[in-house]
Amino acid sequence: MKIGFFADSYEPYVSGVVRSVQTFAAHLERRGHEVYIFAPSYPGWEKSEGKVFRFPSLRAPTHPDFTLAFPFAPRLLRAVPALGLEVIHVHSPFLLGLAGLYCARRWGLPLVFTYHTLYEQYVHYVPLPPALTRPLTISWVRSFCQRCDLVVAPTASVREVIRAHGVTSPVAVIPTGIELERFQRGDRRRGRARFGLGEEERVLLFVGRLGKEKNLDFLLRAFHKVISGEGPSGKPAGPDRPCRLLLVAGGPAEGELRALARELGIEPWVIFAGRLAPEEVPDCYAAADLFVFPSLTETQGLVLVEAKAAGLPTVAIRAFGIQDVVRGGEDGYLTAPDLDEFAARVGELLQREELRRRMGEAARRNAEEFAAPVVAERLEKAYLEVLTARSHGVRAKAGCRAGLSP
Repeated sequence: MKIGFFADSYEPYVSGVVRSVQTFAAHLERRGHEVYIFAPSYPGWEKSEGKVFRFPSLRAPTHPDFTLAFPFAPRLLRAVPALGLEVIHVHSPFLLGLAGLYCARRWGLPLVFTYHTLYEQYVHYVPLPPALTRPLTISWVRSFCQRCDLVVAPTASVREVIRAHGVTSPVAVIPTGIELERFQRGDRRRGRARFGLGEEERVLLFVGRLGKEKNLDFLLRAFHKVISGEGPSGKPAGPDRPCRLLLVAGGPAEGELRALARELGIEPWVIFAGRLAPEEVPDCYAAADLFVFPSLTETQGLVLVEAKAAGLPTVAIRAFGIQDVVRGGEDGYLTAPDLDEFAARVGELLQREELRRRMGEAARRNAEEFAAPVVAERLEKAYLEVLTARSHGVRAKAGCRAGLSP
């Protein structure tokens, strides 16, 4: 097959969506398909990219690392029939998602859309009142989904959200996969040496973006409770050794979070590592003892899968797609958005080495279901189902091997 991916972000921008696009494209290519990527341009980014088509764009006014593409560039859109594309797969319902929708309708191609983001949870980046933008966003995304031959949900929880919004298009639950081996080969000693971490220290790790939607002020407050030994009802929650929090992330909230760490008096124990090159991140997982994840807005949380592959148990807030990745009580703990409960679970795993080891082993085993070749095969089957349905003049039906759901 010849497949066109349309995405509102791509390298050099770093995000779960970008990694999903890159990983699926690479593994579909390995399966013999041709994948062409239509993405925004970024100032100063120069790289020989082969099958990547860059649209003119401007920096987003409220998020300077992000660019906004001009979606209707006739010269670029004419590449769709010239390349002989058979499937259009969009990774956003906005801008280049609209360009993909136009191409699908203009040339009679099936349209697949991956619901990567709970878009209504990100309206704080729009300089308008959330009471106005949230319902408008839900309505827009619902309308977009209704125009698709197939909607891909990364988790079953996201499928439920899509259905709750009134979408009746076929939905397939297909998570984003990762290269398991990459995160199983991290070097603990090298990772600890990079950040001056002693072997006797316990290390909590967060990987992601420093954005409001990641709920990192909650994490800093929970960490304060952990290292102060302040648990629920006076019970100790602290580690049995010195403890550090490593934040491998960059983003617009960094200044506020640094200020909060100073206010809480935990600044000496918090490491703001900033953005790292992808090849450096596995060493960070290897250096850690526990993964901590306070986000309330994930559709899957790709970093959770990476942590599992590295053999790290996780403490996370029970929310949407997170509960589909972390198996509470087996390879980590899921908590309410409650500081005492979160801190107590972190403290428990830091204190109980055998429990931490057992959960880490379970996490590594459970990560196998997210192996990139496995999920790429599922996406391939979903495409074939859509193409077959199209050839018969109907929509894809529920119940196919790819995981379609009514």
